[in-house]
Amino acid sequence: MEIRTFREDDRAELRELFARAGEGSPTGSLWGHAESERDIYLEPYMDRAPDSLFLAADRGVLVGYLTGCLDGAAFPGESERMTRAIRRHRLYLRRGPAAFFAHAMLDAAGAAIRRQPAPGDFEDPRWPSHLHINVAPEARGTGAAQRLMESWQRRLKEAGSPGCHLQTLVENTRAVRFFERAGFTAHGPAPLVPGLRHRGGRVHQRTMVWSP
Repeated sequence: MEIRTFREDDRAELRELFARAGEGSPTGSLWGHAESERDIYLEPYMDRAPDSLFLAADRGVLVGYLTGCLDGAAFPGESERMTRAIRRHRLYLRRGPAAFFAHAMLDAAGAAIRRQPAPGDFEDPRWPSHLHINVAPEARGTGAAQRLMESWQRRLKEAGSPGCHLQTLVENTRAVRFFERAGFTAHGPAPLVPGLRHRGGRVHQRTMVWSP
């Protein structure tokens, strides 16, 4: 297993990996439209932070990746990237995404009535860096995710970052355990994620933080 940073000639293969890397997990897809989701969670990192994008390759084939950003203040927020993707791909006109947005509006309205916290972008100068990590099903349990995370944490230390955050789902118990083993701890409330479903059930956002 080779761990290395992104190269421009990885772009096409990495796009293909993105479409299947999260398969089977609660965070595998937002609304079932890979191209727009790629515009949120992959394309900006290839364009803006390629030296913080780590890849796992098994005998030359990409099987996992970690997209990272050293300073979120210098990077478009997730909400901004999501809004752009929705508009660019006209997702309200697509059946799958439209169902997601309908569920989201109902969920958000119910949470507001019950005065429950809402999910959103995380901003705290103690943990300005952030990451997203995905490993293809065939590479899970091989140590690829651990080595990607180790490479990222080493980069954070070398760059002098005071800390890093990530956002996953409470219901993604495998991911939560992995992040805990990497030294991350839960931070803040766990609000409902409007619109998102996994196996028919609602899911909740889990923010986790790590400091060198």
